Amino acid sequence: MKEIVTETIVDYENHVNLGMARLFKIMGLDTLEWKASGTMIEDIEGNKYIDCLGGYGTFALGHRPAEVIEAVKEQLDLMPLSSKVLFNQALGQLSRKLAEITPGRLQYSFVCNSGTEAVEGALKLARMATGKNRIIAAVNSFHGKSLGSLSVTGRDIFRNPFKPLLPEIEHVIFGDLEDLAKSINHETAAVILEPIQGEGGIILPSENYLAGARELCDNYGALLILDEIQTGIGRTGKMFACEHYNVVPDILTTAKALGGGVMPVGAFIATPEVWEVFNTAPFIHTSTFGGNPLACRAAIATLNTLEEKGLVQKAAESGEYLLNRLTDLAKNYPDIINDVRGKGLMVGIEFQHESYGGLLISELFEAGIVVAYTLNQQKVIRLEPPLIISQEEIDKVVDALKNALTKVVELAS
Repeated sequence: MKEIVTETIVDYENHVNLGMARLFKIMGLDTLEWKASGTMIEDIEGNKYIDCLGGYGTFALGHRPAEVIEAVKEQLDLMPLSSKVLFNQALGQLSRKLAEITPGRLQYSFVCNSGTEAVEGALKLARMATGKNRIIAAVNSFHGKSLGSLSVTGRDIFRNPFKPLLPEIEHVIFGDLEDLAKSINHETAAVILEPIQGEGGIILPSENYLAGARELCDNYGALLILDEIQTGIGRTGKMFACEHYNVVPDILTTAKALGGGVMPVGAFIATPEVWEVFNTAPFIHTSTFGGNPLACRAAIATLNTLEEKGLVQKAAESGEYLLNRLTDLAKNYPDIINDVRGKGLMVGIEFQHESYGGLLISELFEAGIVVAYTLNQQKVIRLEPPLIISQEEIDKVVDALKNALTKVVELAS
């Protein structure tokens, strides 16, 4: 086993990314993930870990959900990829299902392979539908790292090495309607926001922020794009987080959990009026692998399973329990924990200093719990376990966190 681990680390150092290999080793993550099931990951040596990262929100159904795997196996025996010259039943069925579960009058979907592709498509559609180019996004946001989605991502450390990016992009303060009102005008094609900023540190807006953004977009003839790539598919205790705020976008993006943790799949969904420009030019935006039958069957099985098992409501209940337990725990560590916040099973713990987060991640890993930083804010570690997590497992996670905090206090004193 040690030989396999060593060989893989050398492969990373020589052929994947040397900096990544060094970081994993520094944090004590120098083992191989080997197999997984439900909420558990098992490394090559047989050590088991409760997955509280959940593939950054990907594993809503847990690892290897039987319903999704079975659907993919059935399709694999029929036709794995699409010829693209005949009708694709799975694509049609998934698009109909997306229209059924999304709020408001969202109706037409383009199915792609990832979240960043969904954002790219949404930006293209917004520009084409409005005939305008100007896009407003939020500071501290994250929408992906391909060129268009990177242009609207709100963190300079990712953006600066690749400038010049798309022109006519402006970033405003998330949650500040006055700042948005100062920026938006009749030349604005779209405003793109996450209902809850994920990589920004699990930042929740005020109750009226998204509704105010919706009103401003309507007043200026701009489209509202909501990025639900991390917040969607039941993660926050609603199928989509915008439902907490009773706001319907013109375009919605989704990915991550949509493929059930089995297939990579994303999508952007829009109203008929916005989509009309794609109807008149159906090949203006295409993808070789997007909408392939395997991915579509995985997504359909995922959405059906969520509904049949009541996992969206379970996420709301489990999230409330987790948040209450963490809030009580935080009261005992005011010098270390600054805040605990979230909705459903999308929870962030913000520390007084980012060094605490690094120590906690390592200690929790030793205790058999997998967590990680939010990408834009290293003072915050996220807990995004599978929606199937049990109360008993939540208690184990919180107890392990308590023990880890005790060790951090000892190290800091």
